[in-house]
Amino acid sequence: MRVRPASVTGMAGRATAATALLTKRKIAHRTHPYDVSPDAPDYGALVAAALGVPPERVFKTLVVEVDGALAVAVVPVTGELDLKALAAALGGKRAALADRAVAERSTGYVRGGISPLGQRRRLPTVVDVSALAHGTVYVSAGRRGLQLELAPADLVALSGAGTARIAAG
Repeated sequence: MRVRPASVTGMAGRATAATALLTKRKIAHRTHPYDVSPDAPDYGALVAAALGVPPERVFKTLVVEVDGALAVAVVPVTGELDLKALAAALGGKRAALADRAVAERSTGYVRGGISPLGQRRRLPTVVDVSALAHGTVYVSAGRRGLQLELAPADLVALSGAGTARIAAG
């Protein structure tokens, strides 16, 4: 599927740091609004259903601490993050999910809307290798209720990410 650049108009099109970065770099992408409560159980699967796409194409962004330093993991909503695999991918020994307030402060986004792109401070990032199997993937656009669709190679390049098998399940 060829993705056309998104226009930044209307309610769903209000620019976020992530969408502004993509527009500035002239990276093909589309935005997709959805309506799912961030507190709903199985949030990622509900987002995929609301968008009408297979859940293995929708990725969640998790802020973690690896040996005390912040990093970002991007994994499919269909699985969980393998903390040991993530630590190994970043050359560390131990990984744990970061505190919510720390994640929000470091990225400039709120939980349920943390994007791997356009973060306040660029953190070491690892995207699960399964993303590369899809023509496009979906990640948060930097606001609850809005997803970005873009080529996985563009996601990896713009986030400065490495790829590794970091998803379990």
